[in-house]
Amino acid sequence: MECMHCKGELKRGTAKFSIDRNGYHIAVDDVPAWICSQCGEAMFDETEVAALQDMIRELDERARQIRVSA
Repeated sequence: MECMHCKGELKRGTAKFSIDRNGYHIAVDDVPAWICSQCGEAMFDETEVAALQDMIRELDERARQIRVSA
């Protein structure tokens, strides 16, 4: 596979995913990803993206419940 940013070679590895959202911060270490051997850019497969999106939706709902009950 080829990096869409620099055209370097992608190799399987892990990467950190983090996001600031709705008053909280999420950081997940060691998410399976394709890592560019040239620029270091990480690209996630659909499976990992779907799992991260599910986690974010769940945390959004729980954060909303905390704010409503406060």
